[in-house]
Amino acid sequence: MRPSETLAGRLTRTLVLWIGGVWLLCVLAVVWYVDREINFNFDNELVEVSHRMFDIAVDEVDRRQSELPAGRPLIAPTPLFNDAAVIYQVVDGNERVLLRSAETPPNTFDVPVSPGFANLEAWRIYTVRHPSRPLFLQVADPLSERRNTLNRTLFGLLLPLVAVLPLLAFLLRRIARGELHVLRELASEIGRRSGTDLRPIQLPGLPRELALVGDHVNRLLERLAQSLDVERALAANAAHELRTPLAAARLRLQTALDHDLRRSDVEAALTALQTLSHRAEKLLQLSRAESGASLARTRVDLVQLAATVAEEFWQEARAIDRLDLKVPETEPAPVAMGDFDALAIALRNLVENGLRYARDSRVELEVTADCRLVVRDFGPGVTEAELRTLQLRHVRHTDGRTGYGLGLSIVSTIVTKHGARLELASPPPGAPSGFEARIVLRPA
Repeated sequence: MRPSETLAGRLTRTLVLWIGGVWLLCVLAVVWYVDREINFNFDNELVEVSHRMFDIAVDEVDRRQSELPAGRPLIAPTPLFNDAAVIYQVVDGNERVLLRSAETPPNTFDVPVSPGFANLEAWRIYTVRHPSRPLFLQVADPLSERRNTLNRTLFGLLLPLVAVLPLLAFLLRRIARGELHVLRELASEIGRRSGTDLRPIQLPGLPRELALVGDHVNRLLERLAQSLDVERALAANAAHELRTPLAAARLRLQTALDHDLRRSDVEAALTALQTLSHRAEKLLQLSRAESGASLARTRVDLVQLAATVAEEFWQEARAIDRLDLKVPETEPAPVAMGDFDALAIALRNLVENGLRYARDSRVELEVTADCRLVVRDFGPGVTEAELRTLQLRHVRHTDGRTGYGLGLSIVSTIVTKHGARLELASPPPGAPSGFEARIVLRPA
């Protein structure tokens, strides 16, 4: 397709060609039918004329029999039939011509003498036998008359088509351009979108096909906006979270260099680098959770999930005596649909928060039969005001403690991507103090 060709022009050309082609086929079918009818009517007229004039021609032969020259046909007087100007001849059983019309051209009746129709190049001939005498009447009709009649019919049918096609093309182009106006508006709206403008396209009254295209474009814009938000959030989070540990690591290392690498400064620098590594890992987890691109949807055995997370923490000295795992005693184990790795990240963040902020109290990781993952501790907990802001990023509740911060943001994002709920309570039900986080999943 040429680059300059418009959809309206292409649609118009296609419609005109198809409509003209179908119209032409209809015309040809009508011409075929009319040709049959014309031949049928001309043949009927030829049969009627031959029967009507046979007796008159035989009477003329009998009346002038004595005048018939030997071996030469008798030329009929002109006109023998006042109401029918036809070419004819009368022959006997030996094919001897007894009577012939005066205007008969040579070799007109050069066909076998047998009842019925016969064709020559220019003539349609009908032969009829006398019912009681060995005589035959042959009547000839010029085929040019039939062709002329058919040509006039064809011309009458094709002339309106040729005259109407330009008007039809003009009207179809006008209609196509008008109907495709919404497509131009849709293209214009899509063209206005950019990295700074990813608003959904709102064009009411679109046809169903274009509305479907608009819906797909809006979903694409939504995914693009989400990807850009994740990218911006990662950059903002990295700038916020990594600035302090980076500065601390540089300061400690510089101090160590200034004091000939004192052990305490090197250990402080190592601690700052560990904090940096930890926060970088959290930021990558948050970025993955927010993108949602790699989340699978498979059957997840929640008991196996909790046991896997618990075993990771039991490898650490700080958790081996503080973390308890509680699973339902009923069989089979509860199963939910989700991403095993993502749910493990969420659960790991909850357990890590509990171990960090519960001081020396115990932390419980529980799996319930109704597909709930519960992490509770019995530390100091948080206030009701702090509970409302726990899932916000970078919120510091006191100078010395950051609260549950970035980890809960990661958990909340993963839970939302799974279509589940994150419920927070402080203190846990039936306990005087502490904190409880519940991930409520839908059973598979």
